[in-house]
Amino acid sequence: MAPRVMVVIVMGVAGSGKSTVGPLIAKGLGGDFAEGDQFHPPANIAKMTSGQPLNDDDRMPWLAAMAAAIRSWVEGTKPTVLACSALKQRYRDILAHDQPDVRFVYLRGAQDLIGGRMATRSGHFMPSSLLDSQFQALEEPRDAIVLNASQAPVAMAAAALAQLRA
Repeated sequence: MAPRVMVVIVMGVAGSGKSTVGPLIAKGLGGDFAEGDQFHPPANIAKMTSGQPLNDDDRMPWLAAMAAAIRSWVEGTKPTVLACSALKQRYRDILAHDQPDVRFVYLRGAQDLIGGRMATRSGHFMPSSLLDSQFQALEEPRDAIVLNASQAPVAMAAAALAQLRA
């Protein structure tokens, strides 16, 4: 049986820093980075762009696509880091699928901090008006490395790497 490799899911609400911290963790692990937004079907992107939050039914094809990718990554040759909101425990269960090689890193931040970030970012389909729905859906993980999203991205990545390697 071939050795399995680690998959790290950097999770949190929109604007918490997943797409900034994730590549830093991937680089530190000598692995690849994947953006969870790329797994959304076009209908989900259109819905969020129009200011409508996704529901569980909307998220299922997205979660299934990422779960399939994760299964292939753990059988691969190098670690992969995935940036994905993974807001609810049942979503994380679908993604991890009882695979011990899947680890979560949760970027926890106050809503006012993250709202300020979202208000100044450009080029992303998710409007800041959906942040309330993200925080309402969020179930904080019980099985994750928890990082303070107010820290500098390099500091968050270093803390995550230290704990992932421990």
